[in-house]
Amino acid sequence: MKLIYSRPILRDLSQGARIAFARQFRLKTQDNLAEYLQVGGKCRRRTITRYETGERNPEKNRTNKIAEYLNVSYYAIKRYDFNEPLDIIYYLLWLDELFPNYHLDLRDVKDLDNDTLKIIKKFLIELDSMRLKRQKKVNYF
Repeated sequence: MKLIYSRPILRDLSQGARIAFARQFRLKTQDNLAEYLQVGGKCRRRTITRYETGERNPEKNRTNKIAEYLNVSYYAIKRYDFNEPLDIIYYLLWLDELFPNYHLDLRDVKDLDNDTLKIIKKFLIELDSMRLKRQKKVNYF
């Protein structure tokens, strides 16, 4: 049992790194996750290790189960193909975790008639709110 909690470090923006970050953030072990997913065999943890290192990618239904177990959105840990606006939004959220001091401001962008730009503008407002929570050390994940 850990006596002191240290926030995990996101090593990069790969799907595996995001799964590992969420698992560590929730204080779960690879064995816990393997058991929940009902991974069989002697080396159950190996499958989770392969997911987290990017050696293998979980299928969509398994990614859903991982998200459910870690209590995160499926979009937070899915493999991004950037065909949906949510992929961009979640990628930017993870980018903010990796580089917390970058700033992207689209508030003065003209002609926000495009639905995607409206979604992104709403996201940026939420991102600013999350940054304030982070500065105040409020749990936001």
